Amino acid sequence: MKQTKSSTLKKVMQFAKPYKSKMFWVVLTVITLSVFGAVRPYMVKNVVDVYIETKDLNGLNIYVLLMALVLILEVSSQFFFTYVASWLGQNIIKDIRTNLFNKMLKFRLSYFDNEPVGKLITRNVSDIENIASIFSQGLFMIVGDVLKMLVVLGIMIWMNWRLTIIVIIAMPVLLYATRIFQKHMKVAFEEVRLQVANLNTFVQERLTGMKIVQLFNREDIEYDNFKKINQKHNDAWQKNILYNSIFFPIADIVSSVTLGCVIIYGGFTIVQGDNLTTTGDLFGYTMMISMLFNPLRQIADKFNVM
Repeated sequence: MKQTKSSTLKKVMQFAKPYKSKMFWVVLTVITLSVFGAVRPYMVKNVVDVYIETKDLNGLNIYVLLMALVLILEVSSQFFFTYVASWLGQNIIKDIRTNLFNKMLKFRLSYFDNEPVGKLITRNVSDIENIASIFSQGLFMIVGDVLKMLVVLGIMIWMNWRLTIIVIIAMPVLLYATRIFQKHMKVAFEEVRLQVANLNTFVQERLTGMKIVQLFNREDIEYDNFKKINQKHNDAWQKNILYNSIFFPIADIVSSVTLGCVIIYGGFTIVQGDNLTTTGDLFGYTMMISMLFNPLRQIADKFNVM
């Protein structure tokens, strides 16, 4: 019976139990990164409104040092997260690969007669290696992106709810495009995995049985067969590239148009003397929009990893 994605993920997460302490620190770092990332644009807003507009040089110097400290803490947290998440992923796949190979050693000989060795190699090496990306690029990054988006959106509403409405109106367009992209990319990724397994199987079997290939003078035939399989592998990757080349420009256009609308509306209100919008708001929003939209457009890729 085919397992659901959630049940498969639960099985993978079982191997993370021996590393609970590392999991805790990774999650804590993800939360910290989300807060630091959202605070930076708000600090830029304060620099412009409180110190630059009032020409407070002493206060500006102190605040710039504070911003530098926040940036250093954010970079340090990013380093810690990248290292620990990758360490966690590699140790988990080491345990999974060991368990898998131990299980394969106990299969009946009849199993190896029917199952291509190249496919088994793909399962034990490259497919298991991909599980590491669940922890370094998938699960934790999705949690971090969602937290950052929520914190950023909350600060945007608190800073200027009028400008935030413009951003919120544009978000469903990007969400819809992301959903369509995710569906197509899932199919494309599955096709790539299938063709990789087929390619590995073909190469392993022909190299192992090279004496038979040459004995029956099948070099040209096997060469033609390899070109066909290799072409299928290439076509699968080309489809993957096509979807990326369509989606990311659309996401960039939505983000750029939203930013333009915010600047135009905010600029008009400032020129007209509306005290509800400040120059610092515009500076902060130019950073926050990218922080809100970039994780949203990348989240489809991360769900495909999952």
